[in-house]
Amino acid sequence: MTTRTPWRPVALLAGLVLLTSACGGTTKSDVQQQQSSAPAGTASSAPAADPNAPLKQGLKIAFLPKQVNNPYFTIADKGGMDAAREFGGEGKEVGPSDASASSQVSYINTLIQQKQDAIVISANDPNAVVPALKQARAAGIKVVSYDSDTAPEGRDIFVNQASAEDLGRTEVQLLAKQLGNKGKIAILSATPNATNQNTWIEFMKDELSKPEYKDMELVKVAYGNDDDQKSFTETQGLLRSYPDLAGIISPTTVGIAAAARYLSDSPYKGKVKLTGLGTPNQLRKFVKDGTIEAFELWNPADLGYLASYAAAALASGQITGAEGETFKAGKLGDYPVGAKGEVLLGKPTVFDKSNIDDFDF
Repeated sequence: MTTRTPWRPVALLAGLVLLTSACGGTTKSDVQQQQSSAPAGTASSAPAADPNAPLKQGLKIAFLPKQVNNPYFTIADKGGMDAAREFGGEGKEVGPSDASASSQVSYINTLIQQKQDAIVISANDPNAVVPALKQARAAGIKVVSYDSDTAPEGRDIFVNQASAEDLGRTEVQLLAKQLGNKGKIAILSATPNATNQNTWIEFMKDELSKPEYKDMELVKVAYGNDDDQKSFTETQGLLRSYPDLAGIISPTTVGIAAAARYLSDSPYKGKVKLTGLGTPNQLRKFVKDGTIEAFELWNPADLGYLASYAAAALASGQITGAEGETFKAGKLGDYPVGAKGEVLLGKPTVFDKSNIDDFDF
């Protein structure tokens, strides 16, 4: 899937990056604690950042998604490898075909042996990868998490696609608008241990606790494990268990596409509302045939692109991951490092019939 067709509206997202990130649902220690517990060779013993240092040439950057052959990560990692070529580096994608908790560990070990300069990882499990990532950092390899964070001691920086609070609350708001704030709803998530999914879901639950949603009831959180067929089957199971279900939120590109495919060929089409996170190319036909009214996402190519530049800035000594540092991310411009080593891409965009043909990714 190509991602290089210009997507002008995404440029507007970069201008929003200075908005405060509100990820209160996460459990991370502060930057000072990260540094004090970091293994030898990481931030605690590294020299101070030099924002004027040039990006090193020939940097080797490996992208380790939750699973390869996932359309979302194909787009994101291509954006990261495009960035690597821009700054004279070398990027590659490696990873498992399944999204189990420990499936990424062997790849990290191999990347350490290959002496990569940086690993850019979307964690299937926040803790399972940490021991291997600590070894990588001790070997001088910089670690950037993107999309789904690791425990903080496993990485230098987390490149977050959008505020976790923005994503969790706006998905509830999108669905509530379609339902008139009434009815039973379910969530179709990815894996039970996915850091980002669980954080968003906590904000969804908090949003649903507000008085305006008193007539909406969350009946179940189901898990499709980011597998197309399992997500399809879970959607079917939800509707069998809850025939009066009014809506589904699926904050995963695999899940929402599978749910849309099931609904589009069922008597529930148009009756059960579906929203969540997906790509325009993936969901265009379902928006046009009325299966989905509206969904949202950031540009995954830009997420990978930003993570790649963050990795290069770390490996070149421009930043260490401390709050208040800034670096330039190519065409996206300057980005600050926030609290807890977080770099925020920007707010998501809502896609519907009125604008979906303006996007190609």
